[in-house]
Amino acid sequence: MRPEPRRRHVLAAAGALALGAGAAACGPRPQPEIPDVPDVTLPTYQPLEGLTPDLPGNAEGLHDVYLTVPDQLITTTSNAPIASGTITGLTQTFQTPPPPMNRNPYWKRLNSAMGGIFDLDVVVDDYPSKFATTLASGNLPDLMWVPPNQGIPNIGPMLEAAFTDLTDYLAGDAVLEYPNLAALREDSWRTAVVNGRIWGAPIPSTPFGQVYIGNPEVWEEVDGFSADSAAQFLEKCQELSIPGKRWALEPFLPNAFHMIGEWFGVPNGYRVEEDRSLTAAQQTEEYLEALEFARELFAAGAFYPDLNLAEAPQLLANGTLAALVSVGPRGASEPRLNNPDLRADVMIPFPAVDGRIPTYDMGYGTVGFTPFRKTDDESRIRELLSVINYLSAPFGTTEYMQVNWGTEGEEYTVDDGNYLFTDEGAQNVPGLQSALQIMAAGEGVVYNPIPDDSRYIYEIEQELLPLAQKSPIKGLYSPTNSRLGTKIKTRLDEARDEVIQGRASMDHFTAALREWEEKGGKQILEEFAELLPDDVPVTPSNRT
Repeated sequence: MRPEPRRRHVLAAAGALALGAGAAACGPRPQPEIPDVPDVTLPTYQPLEGLTPDLPGNAEGLHDVYLTVPDQLITTTSNAPIASGTITGLTQTFQTPPPPMNRNPYWKRLNSAMGGIFDLDVVVDDYPSKFATTLASGNLPDLMWVPPNQGIPNIGPMLEAAFTDLTDYLAGDAVLEYPNLAALREDSWRTAVVNGRIWGAPIPSTPFGQVYIGNPEVWEEVDGFSADSAAQFLEKCQELSIPGKRWALEPFLPNAFHMIGEWFGVPNGYRVEEDRSLTAAQQTEEYLEALEFARELFAAGAFYPDLNLAEAPQLLANGTLAALVSVGPRGASEPRLNNPDLRADVMIPFPAVDGRIPTYDMGYGTVGFTPFRKTDDESRIRELLSVINYLSAPFGTTEYMQVNWGTEGEEYTVDDGNYLFTDEGAQNVPGLQSALQIMAAGEGVVYNPIPDDSRYIYEIEQELLPLAQKSPIKGLYSPTNSRLGTKIKTRLDEARDEVIQGRASMDHFTAALREWEEKGGKQILEEFAELLPDDVPVTPSNRT
């Protein structure tokens, strides 16, 4: 039998979720109390032995790079992780849904390798709604992915009510029993800590943030995809634009503004002041400067005119668009999906004006964590930890290949130093692979079928790191932000976009900013500042 959480715990957690959606309409609320958060010892970091990348990474975020697949895989587990017969889970895929388990040979072979049945409910759309209804039902699966950015509110009370505190099993040297989990970096683990307790293993993603990628054949006409100032960038955009035929920039304004903000030195979400208080990015002078410039770009016709454009990658590849924002430096290879001969250039942030130091915003570095349904059954907890340990095996291991590629000769082959899906693998693997990768994963590496692309990405990462800023609130929990943050920030972002499009004045934005501050923004800043760890540095000056 599966251990069940008490129904009153589940209902309390479901109530916490509902609170975020409806509380704002119920009149004034008392000020939330910040929990007295104890210091937690993060899991000990112990890299796996036997992995030999061609280009080594580092603790600052530079990725290990494999120019070809490893000659020999290492094995990190000695036993199949599932001992009880069946493990259940709730997750999401960002690919075409996989064929169901009973018609998916890859899934069946994964079950055999894991020693039992890994029964997953794979969601395609609106994961927060599915998460909330599952939580409210009282019938929780063993594992439930908690994403970092899809609006699940009141996460602290929810975790305490419905999930298992794993601190005693993972803190410090306790994690060494699970070598793949011990190979996760401390910076990744911070995102799985809420209210001073560890609630699951993090799911690492690239620590690098968004970048502009450009079609080099287009930008060659204006001496390349770079600039010495915001004014020069505007001039280049105007010069390469052809009315009705070619545009400089994709029209998704939030991403474009993020890039522009880096050139002006806007901090990564928040600026840590000398007195350890926080200033939100939108409260800074640099943000307003970036907003003025973004409005100039829009008025000059730099952006593609359809703000709902869905074919930006295709238009970049054929030269109709000159640049778009990608998730990170790895995006340099994206155009090859539409034009096999085209690798994009990545723009390095530049000083928008004289005397300004640009920034580069590092990403969150994980895609959440996967907690376990509430239980005090130690054998069950350790079984689930073994499952997550298996799924967290990194590139270069037999477990990684079984989870992400399947079985050689069935789902994939090795050809000229690269992994290639068979027809069967291409049909059966990607949908489930995506769902598994956001439940658990090892630290990322750069591996690309074209070695020169991997070398280029590695070089770009090295150029970006000296400009890098991490979010100072990574892993911190603000009750007010959880309850109201998305709602009040959405209105502020709408005002920003209205200004960029010339449909509102700068005064309109400053009024929206005051509204954000009064309706919870100031409280959010105070709550995050109260929890700010001592090792988070004061944000450096962006002036030379």
